[in-house]
Amino acid sequence: MAPTPQWVKELKPSGPQGHELLKQERAKSKLPVEQLSQFLFTRGGLERKHGILAILEKEKVFYKSQNYFAGRVDRFETALARAKRLRQLTVQHGWSVEDFRAATELISEPGPYGLHESMFLITLRDQGTPQQREKFYKPALNYEIIGCYAQTELGHGSNVRGLETTATWNAEDQTFTIHSPHLTASKWWIGSLGRTANHAVVMAQLVIAGRSHGPHPFVVQIRDLKTHEPLENIHIGDIGPKFGYNTMDNGFLLFNNVKIPHFNMLARFSSVDPQTNRYMRPSSPSLVYGTLTWVRSTIVMQAGGVLARGVTIATRYCAVRRQFQDRDAPEWEKGENQVLNYTMVQIRLLTLLAATYALHFTGKGMMQLYETNQNKMSQDVGQVGSAQRGAGPEETHSGSDLLADLHATSCGLKSLASTIAAEGLETCRRACGGHGYSSFSGIGPWFADYLPTTTWEGDNYMLSQQVARYLLKSARSVMKGEKPTNDTTQILSNFLAKSDIGAAFDVLGRDEDIVAAFAWRTAFLTFEALKHRDEQKKAWNDLLVDFYRLSRAHSQYLVVKNFYETLQSPSLTAELDPETVTVMYKLFRLHSLHTLENEASEFYTSSAVTVRQIQLARTSAVMRLLEELRPHAVRLVDAWDFPDWQLDSSLGRYDGKVYEDMFYRASEQNPLNAITVDPYPDSPVLFKKNDSAQFKSKL
Repeated sequence: MAPTPQWVKELKPSGPQGHELLKQERAKSKLPVEQLSQFLFTRGGLERKHGILAILEKEKVFYKSQNYFAGRVDRFETALARAKRLRQLTVQHGWSVEDFRAATELISEPGPYGLHESMFLITLRDQGTPQQREKFYKPALNYEIIGCYAQTELGHGSNVRGLETTATWNAEDQTFTIHSPHLTASKWWIGSLGRTANHAVVMAQLVIAGRSHGPHPFVVQIRDLKTHEPLENIHIGDIGPKFGYNTMDNGFLLFNNVKIPHFNMLARFSSVDPQTNRYMRPSSPSLVYGTLTWVRSTIVMQAGGVLARGVTIATRYCAVRRQFQDRDAPEWEKGENQVLNYTMVQIRLLTLLAATYALHFTGKGMMQLYETNQNKMSQDVGQVGSAQRGAGPEETHSGSDLLADLHATSCGLKSLASTIAAEGLETCRRACGGHGYSSFSGIGPWFADYLPTTTWEGDNYMLSQQVARYLLKSARSVMKGEKPTNDTTQILSNFLAKSDIGAAFDVLGRDEDIVAAFAWRTAFLTFEALKHRDEQKKAWNDLLVDFYRLSRAHSQYLVVKNFYETLQSPSLTAELDPETVTVMYKLFRLHSLHTLENEASEFYTSSAVTVRQIQLARTSAVMRLLEELRPHAVRLVDAWDFPDWQLDSSLGRYDGKVYEDMFYRASEQNPLNAITVDPYPDSPVLFKKNDSAQFKSKL
């Protein structure tokens, strides 16, 4: 490839330069970016990230120049090299779990150890007995064995109870036989399984004396620890290229009557007595799926940052990009207008910017709830559960506990948060115009890697049934006159007590009334669903659309509530100056009122708001908030503190040198430009010259 001529390198973009435009944008606002960043992530968290970034940037294996050019095999090879080096650095520098997470976020790609480092280790830690943790968890923690979490099957994903893989108890020799009775029983989509893992936590139907007791976790060795070849009667491999996520070796796995010891059934919450062959039931069936609850909670925690990445790129680029003229601008302001000045762009991007903050604070609340539940579970280990819970989607016995609340909250918020993040990333990409379609934008590849989050660990539509089941159960307890035990039963009780009087919420004048209106809508939809189910005896399937709306409403209430409670915390005024606090409240109102506007029919039907309030929210309040937040847009995304190295985006560069970077990547980093083709169809030669090997990463 001929080098880029000097005269080309000296060319500059026309008009105001990108770095000048972003400098002007930052000058419009006085928001203290560093102060706001510390409020979001703490000073220690920021120092950790920047310290680790300095280490990663020096390692050649982490260079990102070829990330957007490499094919599947090359990308996996590079990802494996990076995963190994990251582990070496973790040991070398004595990194903590928080340090390691910061490093993986900076690298920003799924790696071959991904499921080992998350679901495999978490399951061994939380589902194993002390003896099992000693045998499996400790060596896994030291990477002496590499594992994955094998739950999803070719024929079953969301319906975990319908898994076909079996684990049959053999009383004669005190073993389990793991078997795949059908092709659809093949474990499928299992991360880290295709080429990397040598052990798996396999979710399989526990069968004792011909009776199934539902899915349970079993530790199974699947490859030889020295040769790394599959063990006898195990068929295993990679499932092939995906829409995204191609640095991860998602795999398939089939068993042909593979025997494992009794010890390999993870037995912290449920077990089989080898002497009596008796099954010991867990205190709650949900405990068996504890790993999924952890993953869902983590997804909620990460959603704000996932979306913020796209919003940062799109906001900066829309401040640099200029298109058309504002026909109503004064004569001295004629010229192409910054795209971010158009209200049609603001209604898309600034509302998503508000959502990033809302989701961030909600994620923190979700993890606090998870940790509280973990502490309670530790106290409840060994309790035997009831046999009343059936295999259907509904539990009719009233009552509520922390585990049920956690399960429903994690299901609902996982569904809502990942949907907002995924759909929001696509909105950000489209807001970038034609260049948003380029991989160099940094949004498309990020979106492709994130998109499966809306499906795995519970399909976002299916999960809504779990939330509805919990809310119906809670409503039944309230109808019986039972005392409220948590926020959910409290808002249902309040609604029941005031439903004859009606609501009178000042959503345009009082922030606390916004939260109350969201709670009222949730309660209204809950009791409507309960009436359809219990009084009108409608079939569960006939109510699925209502249940989805109910789950979405409840989860939107939780997001608004968490955002508002964060603003009420003493730390807000202690850590942020008054102007920044004012901006935070405006972000809260923008997110809440924009959501209310989009869900207007439900708020009106429930009598939480009037038609006039909806009209004013749409035509006055939201548009005014967009205008007031517009000057702060760039500083608000700067506060997320994404280094350019992490974003790997031409459009989202901190310095605004958008077009220079795009041209550099295309002209000087593109391996295809190192190939000279023979274009004539009569010639058997395809490439006259191929120098693309010079771009291949040195691992």
